[in-house]
Amino acid sequence: MKRFEELYQELLDATINNKEEEYLRSLDPYDAHQLDCLLYPEKHPLVWHLGDCNCDEDDPHCVKVCPFHAIHPDQSGKLQVDESLCSGCSYCIQECRAKKLAHSKDVIPALQAIRSHKGLVYALIAPAFLGQFSSDVTPGKLRNALKEVGFDGMIEVALFADILTLKEALEFDENIVTETDYQLTSCCCPVWISLIRKIYQDLVPHVPPAVSPMIASGRAVKVMHPDALTIFIGPCLAKKAEAREKDIAGAVDFVLTFQEIQDIFQVMKINPSEMEESEKDHSSRAGRIYAHTGGVSEAVADTLKRLNPNRKISIRTQQADGIPACRTMMNDILSGKTKANFFEGMGCVGGCVGGPRALIPHEEGRKNVEEYGKAAPYPTPIDNPYVIELLHRLGFDTVESLLKESDIFTRSFE
Repeated sequence: MKRFEELYQELLDATINNKEEEYLRSLDPYDAHQLDCLLYPEKHPLVWHLGDCNCDEDDPHCVKVCPFHAIHPDQSGKLQVDESLCSGCSYCIQECRAKKLAHSKDVIPALQAIRSHKGLVYALIAPAFLGQFSSDVTPGKLRNALKEVGFDGMIEVALFADILTLKEALEFDENIVTETDYQLTSCCCPVWISLIRKIYQDLVPHVPPAVSPMIASGRAVKVMHPDALTIFIGPCLAKKAEAREKDIAGAVDFVLTFQEIQDIFQVMKINPSEMEESEKDHSSRAGRIYAHTGGVSEAVADTLKRLNPNRKISIRTQQADGIPACRTMMNDILSGKTKANFFEGMGCVGGCVGGPRALIPHEEGRKNVEEYGKAAPYPTPIDNPYVIELLHRLGFDTVESLLKESDIFTRSFE
């Protein structure tokens, strides 16, 4: 019987070459569960259990390390993943001693959708993409590489991080009016939001009602192009969980990781380094630095200064990365042990650049993101004419109108 990785690689190759039906007819023997996961990942949890673990422990290590208590053995001893609890943090996969847990892979149905879709197909690329596919792959080269795959265009999600930065700065300016008020960021990290919603519910009222940049970009594209197919590309398994959440489902049709895109490039023999250049980068420094720890805090603080330079109560930021550090910070908030009034949490060490499906070390990713931020022509979203133009196209007459409930940028965490 074929190993899972062998089955995945062969099916990916067959799909890219329009031979999947022929391949499936010839496939024997195979694991029906593994094949079903690859063909219909939406039917399965984000963490796939591939075969018997043969763990000696009564309480498997993967069960003990899950911060959300989402994985447990059933009566027969087979591991089960509770989708309602799983955030996609990947701790269980990273800590699985038997190496029998795998990330959800959405690449097969995504490729089939790209091939069959009649409308526009957009790649929504996460701010952490710099340097992931080689140090000399510019945004323009990556855009053309994705067009070779079948995408009509690539949109940098950093542009929508700009808009969410502006929204969070406006929320802070409106709501933080005493020295004891504070705000937790709602942007970027779905693991951070899951910690708040599932474990630290008392902090929910302090989270502004905003979607992540990924959801904002998907929704905005579908407002302007209702028949568009939207595919987010990033370093994070948790984004796959976020895209499935009922109140925001449909904004993003598929979530692929950097690793999945790299797999496609390899099979199609696409070398992004060899692509022609294409310059269409519209994000500010604020949106670009979201991908590393402290980026959201810095972006919101800088934007707040531009919005209200004479504000009496200044913004005092605190950050944490990695789930243990996030939990420590939230415990300190609840016990009154911190003097900050704006808190940023990232589920992965290093932030998004340290995501479980990133292709390079998070230190290198952070350096790339910082350099890209410095190269931005605009320091904050309020200085970025593309942000203002995009907001007008989406029906927002003033930046202050971002504070109103909308079908694009708002969600409730209650």
